[in-house]
Amino acid sequence: ASIGSLNKGAEIKVGNSDVFLLFSALQGLFGVPELSCPEGFQEAQDKALQDSEQLVQKACSTPPGPETVKIFDQLSDSLCRVADLADFVKVAHPDFAFREAAEEACRNIGTVVEKLNTDVELCQSLRRLLGDETVMSSLDPETRRVAELFMFDFEISGIHLDEEKRKKAVDLNVRILDLCNEFLIGTHIPNKIDKHVLPEHIRYNFTAEGNYLQVAGLHADCPDDLVREAAYKIFLHSNSQQLARLEELLASRNSLAQLVGYDTFAHRALQGTMAKTPGMRHVWKDMLRNQMSGILFQMLMPWDHPYYSGVLRAERYNIDPGLYCPFFSLGACMEGLNSLFSQLLGISLYAEQTKRGEIWSEDVRKLAVVHETEGLLGYIYCDFFQRPDKPHQDCHFTVRGGRLKENGEYQLPVVVLMLSLPNSARGAPTLLSPGMMENLFHEMGHAMHSMLGRTRYQHVTGTRCATDFAEVPSILMEYFANDYRVVNQFARHYKTGQPLPKNMVSRLCESKKVCAAADMQLQVFYAVLDQIYHGKHPLKKSTTEILKETQEKVYGLPYVHNTAWQLRFSHLVGYGAKYYSYLMSRAVASMVWKQCFAQNPFDRAMGERYRREMLAHGGAKEPMLMVQGMLQKSPSVEDFVDALVSDLDHDFETFIMDS
Repeated sequence: ASIGSLNKGAEIKVGNSDVFLLFSALQGLFGVPELSCPEGFQEAQDKALQDSEQLVQKACSTPPGPETVKIFDQLSDSLCRVADLADFVKVAHPDFAFREAAEEACRNIGTVVEKLNTDVELCQSLRRLLGDETVMSSLDPETRRVAELFMFDFEISGIHLDEEKRKKAVDLNVRILDLCNEFLIGTHIPNKIDKHVLPEHIRYNFTAEGNYLQVAGLHADCPDDLVREAAYKIFLHSNSQQLARLEELLASRNSLAQLVGYDTFAHRALQGTMAKTPGMRHVWKDMLRNQMSGILFQMLMPWDHPYYSGVLRAERYNIDPGLYCPFFSLGACMEGLNSLFSQLLGISLYAEQTKRGEIWSEDVRKLAVVHETEGLLGYIYCDFFQRPDKPHQDCHFTVRGGRLKENGEYQLPVVVLMLSLPNSARGAPTLLSPGMMENLFHEMGHAMHSMLGRTRYQHVTGTRCATDFAEVPSILMEYFANDYRVVNQFARHYKTGQPLPKNMVSRLCESKKVCAAADMQLQVFYAVLDQIYHGKHPLKKSTTEILKETQEKVYGLPYVHNTAWQLRFSHLVGYGAKYYSYLMSRAVASMVWKQCFAQNPFDRAMGERYRREMLAHGGAKEPMLMVQGMLQKSPSVEDFVDALVSDLDHDFETFIMDS
């Protein structure tokens, strides 16, 4: 079926049809038979734990060799297949009972993982392998690296400690998991205010609840200055419970890091990344700040920046999102991705009919990812549309990692792409704004990484790699989405079929540079704040005082009294001490684009090199070695900074003052 007819989803047969049809015929979420009801999570969890016990015994009794690594990976896979799936279901399923059951499964599996990471006998089986130089020298590089990564997990969990301290490490990890969940929930809870506090003429912008108004966001795009100011001050008003959660989370992370032998949580978190240490990150962060000094303007308040950025883009380039949306129907954008992947990588996307119980909402679509010679590579479930209780965030979830199974078959990866697209009117296609289209390309970059990171071991498959490398494929896709040669291939008016005029594409791409410096300065601020929070403890000041000081020093826009933006900083959960990863990944993506794809975004030879050097390895290769393989040189710190700064519009400050 044509990928453009995403709403129709006709079934197809490709690649290994036996595997394909078997997977399609299963019932239950994602074709997992147990998950036809919420209670199935308990059954799936019990089975995973039973399998893990047997695998632990097997690992401990197996002589040192490649079989040891295979058993460890099977153990990891048996737990991840439940935990990863549950991690998605707990946030996205419309049925509360499913979300609750998935949340419980996540917590239980997470607790088991932390205990296994401090299991001395299990660790000894791996240590015997790593200590046998003869056996280690006979292993291939991927197997050797995976063995070392498993040992690294033991070490950062405190395997070297005595029994009492190991138990303390497990307890801290479990408490951190709970705090992360509680903090994450708290970042999205609306704030209430007595409606009489606000002027009557702006109350309609907020949801009424008796005598109160609910403020659930920043209303950053609202043209009314007073609405934006009110939303900012109310939504970001401090909350004592959320503040206590954050303080305990940061303190617990620091305690865990010091318990297992690190100076700070940041030192622990950055092991194995491209940055290596917090010190390395400070070097290029300071250089970036120096190169961008003076770019920001001083006359705005924090609630003004997002709105006026849009106004300035529209003024300078005559950009009205409403003019572009008719050219970016969801079907056209998916056809564009399909065409790009076909030309670059020999990959096609096909819509497939789902079975009863396989999906969690009727508007979810399933795509088969098929290579022209290798056949079926995996599946992408597209959960694209808004619905009640669904988070308003765009993200990629690994549901099942790829790996080479014991019978010689390859376990196909399964992922979900979650967007928040508006529901279209009956009979009309879903129309995307330019920003939505770019986000779609970004998330599809993650999906291709998952599909093409076909490693032997699921522990390092796809996006299971260093955090500061994981965003490279997705950010690189943004460069494709902003290139007129790519956009011209698919942007067609949904009524007339007229292509998007070249000058409109060029204006759209150029408009992205307006306020790019301010946006990047904001990212630097987030990264610095994250590093301070996860740096030396006890913190010298409260998290709010640190926010105020860092915002005024790094960002330039003033702190607003009685606000606590850090309590809405959800990235502190998944990207704790690693928020800088977005900047580092963007620098790498920029270098890859300019050197490899800017001249011809459809270059098949470069596409194959990109797959071979960067996508294919997942986390089975040192991230900097993958970057060096793609660029055919070792980039310096100055190269990283120059790559970021070169994407900015250097006429920005002059334009602001003229405006």
